[in-house]
Amino acid sequence: MIVSMGLIYELDLLMNAIGQDSRLNDDEPGAAAYLGLGSNLNDREANLAEAVARINSAGVKVTRASSIYETEPVGFAGQPWFLNQVIAVAPRDADAANLLRLIKTIENEMGRKPSVPNGPRLIDIDLLLLGSLIINRAELTVPHPRLHSRRFVLLPLCEIAPGLTHPLFGKRCSRLLDELEDESIVRPFGINR
Repeated sequence: MIVSMGLIYELDLLMNAIGQDSRLNDDEPGAAAYLGLGSNLNDREANLAEAVARINSAGVKVTRASSIYETEPVGFAGQPWFLNQVIAVAPRDADAANLLRLIKTIENEMGRKPSVPNGPRLIDIDLLLLGSLIINRAELTVPHPRLHSRRFVLLPLCEIAPGLTHPLFGKRCSRLLDELEDESIVRPFGINR
């Protein structure tokens, strides 16, 4: 997804128009942002570590990180398996638009190239949740629209935030995982390597 300055401006206008601020409220319980990281090209583990380091060095404090999981590709067969991880971040003084811009910049700087949907990628960073903020635009949807249906996202998210409640469904992360129909293989990385 290419994010333009116009989109960022439109997002802020939309949030102001409906009386919501696109910034996270630090006083709100669970106001952390959760990011999903994935890589299935080159040194996958190093790619995840570099993404986390870049996020941290940009002033967005990484407060928790899940284990790394090796996952079979979903939606596009015939490609290498992914490594996936979820991190919680505390984006001080950052709003949703700034966080989105930052993660897209990091993807580009790390060499992510446009590809087919669900295809191979050097790095993928997705906004999963931003506190209890709900954004529903063609260009940006928060919570992530497939968060609740993907084992490779829910398993690491539940590891670091099992009591987290999905703002749209009102269900805890652990319950979403229990109800999950996705049977794709997701296993801890490094076991039997």
